[in-house]
Amino acid sequence: MHAITTDVETQSEKRGRLVRRVWLIVVLVIIVLLLAVCWVGLRAITVKDGLTASQQYVDEIQNGGDVDAALEGISENAASAGAAASDPVWAVMEWVPVVGDNLRGVRLAAQSLDALVNDVALPVMESSDDAITTRLLSVAQEHGERIGRLAEEIRSVSGSSFLIGQVRDGVDQVDQVMEVAAPALGLAPSLLGGDEPQNYLLVFQNNAETLALGGSAAAQTMVHVDNGVISMGAQGDSGKYQNGVAVDVDVPQSAIDLYTGYLVEHVNTSMSRPDFPTAAQIMRAWWQRDISNDEIAGVISVDPLAIERILVATGPIDLASGDVLESDTAVSLLLSQIYGRWDSYVEPEKVDGFFADAAAAIFSKIAAGEFDIKDMMWALTESAEAGDIFVWSEDEQVTEMVAGSRASGILPTDNTESTTVGVYFNNSNGSKIDYFTQTATAATAVCEADVATFTVDASLSLPLTQQQAEALPRYVQSMTFGARFRDWIYIYGPPGTTLTDATFAGEEVSVMHRDIDDLGRPVVAFEAWFDPGDEVSVTATFAGEGNDFGPLEIQTNPMINGAKPSITDGCNS
Repeated sequence: MHAITTDVETQSEKRGRLVRRVWLIVVLVIIVLLLAVCWVGLRAITVKDGLTASQQYVDEIQNGGDVDAALEGISENAASAGAAASDPVWAVMEWVPVVGDNLRGVRLAAQSLDALVNDVALPVMESSDDAITTRLLSVAQEHGERIGRLAEEIRSVSGSSFLIGQVRDGVDQVDQVMEVAAPALGLAPSLLGGDEPQNYLLVFQNNAETLALGGSAAAQTMVHVDNGVISMGAQGDSGKYQNGVAVDVDVPQSAIDLYTGYLVEHVNTSMSRPDFPTAAQIMRAWWQRDISNDEIAGVISVDPLAIERILVATGPIDLASGDVLESDTAVSLLLSQIYGRWDSYVEPEKVDGFFADAAAAIFSKIAAGEFDIKDMMWALTESAEAGDIFVWSEDEQVTEMVAGSRASGILPTDNTESTTVGVYFNNSNGSKIDYFTQTATAATAVCEADVATFTVDASLSLPLTQQQAEALPRYVQSMTFGARFRDWIYIYGPPGTTLTDATFAGEEVSVMHRDIDDLGRPVVAFEAWFDPGDEVSVTATFAGEGNDFGPLEIQTNPMINGAKPSITDGCNS
């Protein structure tokens, strides 16, 4: 009996010890979890402070603040936040449901800013004997793949429904930055000749002889890029091409009907159609046929309005002629004064030489990295949004990167994000009178009874007296008609609409075409003759079924004296 009692007590003791061990393990686990939570919480304070400060600096950059000071601020704060969020305990806690997504988002935001600023931006911007493009290529080759992975990860976590307010705001902000930076860094090795040398055709448009994409394409430069080093190659001008002999480019019949065979028969009028891929392929064909059969990776267009902004970043540039290119006088010098100095009919080589020298001087300054990067980013961004810079490439990645932006030179193909109408003033008399002409555009949208009506107005005037116009250099006046001028005005309606009416005001204005669709849109084309002091105006009305139209927008030429478009959107008020 005694033995049995002892055995029972022993088993009880064993169960007690087991229970105590289980509770001990539970307590230890709880303590470890509490310590982990406390540890991550402490780290989170460091990360939060670093991220909050970094985000404020990002806001400053986006709002035009001091880039150098902001990057220095982001550098320290992002590095601190990124290091704190890389803790192994933090990584374990990311597996916890709900909370984990927030921790993952915070970590990725911190690491992304740290990588972008400390591994990319600061090394690119540091003082060095190497060109900025060489430094950019180096960091892109070293860090591009990692930046790409971070971009994919933060895009993935940004879709989580568990992110709390402040975390979501931070993740979304960094996601937007990475969405732009990652593809650009991924493409940089290819674009900058890191894989193999690249050629780019740089086209200069002349807004004094306005066309849909800017102006006559009278000057071109071949740019070579090899392992990050940029050099300038051959230059072309209108006198070096077989004008009158069409280049072999597949252009839709609608484009020929609207813009005549001049679109492919004369190099200056390559920019007539409001579609930069069309213009770029035509320009490439001109160069390869008449100048040199170079492999061309892409075509970039820039006009003097963009150059004016770029000069803010580079500062004044001295020319061999003794002139100085400055931001507040460049447009006047390039588009007006030069034609009064030399008669382009008598001494075309002097005018062409001046433009070649100006192009080379600007190019050399930029290629050497002698510019303020903040001002340059502003100049390029502003110019791209205004239609003063266009980019085309057959590379699908480049196409995807510029898709949807004005820099692509492509009109939207639907009305989802915006209902865009196009108004284009095309100089059809070979003059440089558009340094003086003034233009205005307006559009109104009305939605009622399941029908949307869009009314588009365009006007053009020449605020000169007859005497002033006749005193202009012969090359500025109409090539054929002297101090009498002609414009072709094109109005493109929204996709999915039809032209219902076309009216005009002016002594010699008429409708040339009203039954042609181009670029997936109805088009009406007007011919307007005008004399100094005259004003002409045209109106087109389009209608479409339904009310599913995005915000109304106008796209028009980057005119020297163009008024800001006027919009009255009754469909999205």
